[in-house]
Amino acid sequence: MRRMPDRVVVESSTEVPPPDWGRRSAAPPVTPWLFALLATLLVIGRLVLTPLLTAPVLQTWATVFVAICVQALPFLVFGVLLSAAIAAFVPPSFWTKALPRNPYAAVPVAGAAGAVLPGCECASVPVASGLISRGVTPAAALAFLLSSPAINPVVVVATAVAFPGQPMMAVARFAASLLVAVAAGWLWLRFGRASWLRVPSRTAPAGSKWAEFRDAMRHDLLHAGGFLVIGGITAATLNVVVPRAWLTSVADVPVLSAAVLALLAVVLSICSEADAFVAASLTAFSPTAKLAFLVVGPMVDLKLIALQAGTFGRAFAMRFVPMTFLLAVVVSSAIGGVLL
Repeated sequence: MRRMPDRVVVESSTEVPPPDWGRRSAAPPVTPWLFALLATLLVIGRLVLTPLLTAPVLQTWATVFVAICVQALPFLVFGVLLSAAIAAFVPPSFWTKALPRNPYAAVPVAGAAGAVLPGCECASVPVASGLISRGVTPAAALAFLLSSPAINPVVVVATAVAFPGQPMMAVARFAASLLVAVAAGWLWLRFGRASWLRVPSRTAPAGSKWAEFRDAMRHDLLHAGGFLVIGGITAATLNVVVPRAWLTSVADVPVLSAAVLALLAVVLSICSEADAFVAASLTAFSPTAKLAFLVVGPMVDLKLIALQAGTFGRAFAMRFVPMTFLLAVVVSSAIGGVLL
């Protein structure tokens, strides 16, 4: 290959660039039209959306939604902090020492322990799994799984605040939730089989206790906060969109209204520290139906079903979830008929 002379390279580097170098091509003809279309849509949107944004229906919806979220947020944050602290700093060996050796006696003790060692729904499943893997009777661990998110002090206080004119609502929720948890534990102890329950292996958490606390708090707060927003949106929409005659027709039938709100609790999957404020906003329903909503929610919802199936196996979830749902509806209806 022939080497180019240095003189030629120098001369080529000093040549004047062509006139079109460094200039952008002219804008395509479609660009002005897109800009005009965007401006037109903004003008039309302003004219169309402004009356809607000031409509009484939307203002009512916004008021209900903001009220639910603002009232529930302090209890949600405090519950998440307490749950993360228990998960990080309470050793699992505490349970094996505190529970009785008799399985039938251990079930109500574990259920009542949910009142002093609270936890959110998301944390209750791994805690129960860890208890079983450390030798705790599965029925007792399952009783704690159901009671912990439902009868802890944060939930009881939040329920009392959400129902200021109905102090017995908090009492009824505590009694019905504890009774369901103990009954479910005893039924599983009597009829459950070891082949239905998969106990996953448990590894020690990496990092310090404070790191575990921080991670649990961040996860639970983001997770529970998202479901709170969904629940607030749904409750506000039900209050302004669904005709009052429809709600009245359902609410007038005691059994049907309790079943409807129980199914709604399963779908909404609201954190137990905030669900009382959503239930209180459903003014068309009876106190007993609201109680069914409050008892079912922390025990059976979509996220819990997924967590239980993934942790303990599909065979467990297919049997434990329907049993818990039926117990929660029956017991809440009975307790509500007596106390409310």
